[in-house]
Amino acid sequence: MMAAVVCGAVVFPGLFYSFRKILKHTWTEWSDADVVSVSERLVSAVHASLACAAGVTVVSSCQDVMTDSHWMVNNFVLFGAPYMIFDIYAMYLTHFHTERTRGGAKAPVEHSPQTVKAFLRKNWMLVLHHMALILIFMPITLFFRRGLGDFFIGCLFTTELSTPFISIGKILIQLRLDGTKLHRINGLIVLLTFFTCRILLFPFMYWMYGRQFGIPLHRVAFHLPLHCNVGNLVLLAPQIYWFILLLRKAQRLYLRQRRQQEEKDRTKAD
Repeated sequence: MMAAVVCGAVVFPGLFYSFRKILKHTWTEWSDADVVSVSERLVSAVHASLACAAGVTVVSSCQDVMTDSHWMVNNFVLFGAPYMIFDIYAMYLTHFHTERTRGGAKAPVEHSPQTVKAFLRKNWMLVLHHMALILIFMPITLFFRRGLGDFFIGCLFTTELSTPFISIGKILIQLRLDGTKLHRINGLIVLLTFFTCRILLFPFMYWMYGRQFGIPLHRVAFHLPLHCNVGNLVLLAPQIYWFILLLRKAQRLYLRQRRQQEEKDRTKAD
């Protein structure tokens, strides 16, 4: 078990610092904020891709959704734990360098409790999400399931499917390609994968449980322990919130691009 933790503790920080070095030498005109931000996104995409691969492997190998087990479940949880901790640090570095690059009277000069406080205030929900995975999800997965439900843990791994596309979107913005067709297509993929794998996933898991035991979908919740339903609601609620934010962002982008197109058409007409 410790081997998986050590492996994760080496792989993700190693990737981050490798990406920083490569990007700094490749795009010499980039600021530290650009380099750190893109490096963080690339590592995030790598972790998400590995999580999806693990999830698909587990889900496809479990015939019985309750009793079938797969060695990859606990090992990947342990392997991914260092990433969650390191990603908080990487997000903080991105915040720090971005604020310093912007300048102004409140721009930080060096790391301090104030810069950490400002980061936590701005990114509290993501930090809370990461800490909940470490302090709640990981102990439940490793110690309190009695070896049951590997299928459902595999399903939860696949929620990361949208993350690489979110990262690609951020990188395209960094490369000033946010007005391109590629960015629009990627945005549609983000919405589709997020809705499918982070929201529709939950009724799918209930449906699979019902199919296993011959229970109609609308009756499954009444056959599960209360803590299972509450846990699923706690996991689902932030996904719905983030999806609403993504929809609002997509709407703003669409309206902005439409205004720009209308201005171009008026200019040509004149």
